Amino acid sequence: MEKHFAPSELIINDDGSCFHLHLKAEQLADRVILVGDPARVNTVAAHFDSIECEVQSREFHTITGTYHGKRLTCQSHGIGCDNIDIVMTELDTLANIDYATRTERPEHRTLTCVRIGTCGGLQPFTPTGCFVASVKSIGFDGLLNYYAGRNDVCDLQLEEAFKKHMDWDPIKGAPYVAIADAGLLEQIAGDDMVRGYTISCGGFYGPQGRELRAPIADPRQNEKVEAFEYDGMRICNFEMESSALAGLASLLGHRAMTCCMVIANRYAKEMNTEYKNTIDSLITKVLDRI
Repeated sequence: MEKHFAPSELIINDDGSCFHLHLKAEQLADRVILVGDPARVNTVAAHFDSIECEVQSREFHTITGTYHGKRLTCQSHGIGCDNIDIVMTELDTLANIDYATRTERPEHRTLTCVRIGTCGGLQPFTPTGCFVASVKSIGFDGLLNYYAGRNDVCDLQLEEAFKKHMDWDPIKGAPYVAIADAGLLEQIAGDDMVRGYTISCGGFYGPQGRELRAPIADPRQNEKVEAFEYDGMRICNFEMESSALAGLASLLGHRAMTCCMVIANRYAKEMNTEYKNTIDSLITKVLDRI
């Protein structure tokens, strides 16, 4: 039986665009660059040969154009896995739901999504300025746990090993381990990005082990995270979106991965506040490879 998506579930604006992004299906390219900062969309699009359209709503800024003959969409998502839930879901509806009939399109359209972000390095081999490609992402946010089929797209053995190592307190909710698309990872990471596990946190301060005025529940959290090793790989970095992106993309039949520039090394307690001047090198690398 054909499923019909009700107006309360699939919210369509009066102009025929999706609710939050204000984007229409014809404005979305098959290749999507995702960035957190709405201003970074302009940084990416500055490399485009031509601009087809530009749309902005709240923190969601979109530019579609061409780069060396490739049609690309650059989409900002803001901060956090909750925003990835909005962005990835709405991009999927544009690709795979007919807004006129509110039914699923007969042929699945696969999007290729690469998130370019910033992160905190957690190892001596992830100094400020290096690029990290997330092979698997451990989600502290719990987002994927709300979707059926999460066990089918997650590394359950790694989840259990991590919880045991961390002596995980279940009050925090269950962490999940989302997996980047293997082919896309090879395509983008090449031989000049550090590959490893990533932790996607539900916040910037306490969840990442930063203690200011409010004490954190586990003062040894980062020490344990840095020591964790599984299948010959270490946790390289903290960020706030890669687990939701990889997990939702897998559930929806899309290809996705995250690569980040390290702007703070938590292990060495170093920080580069001028990273906006140097992240362009990562942007051009991704644009050439996607």
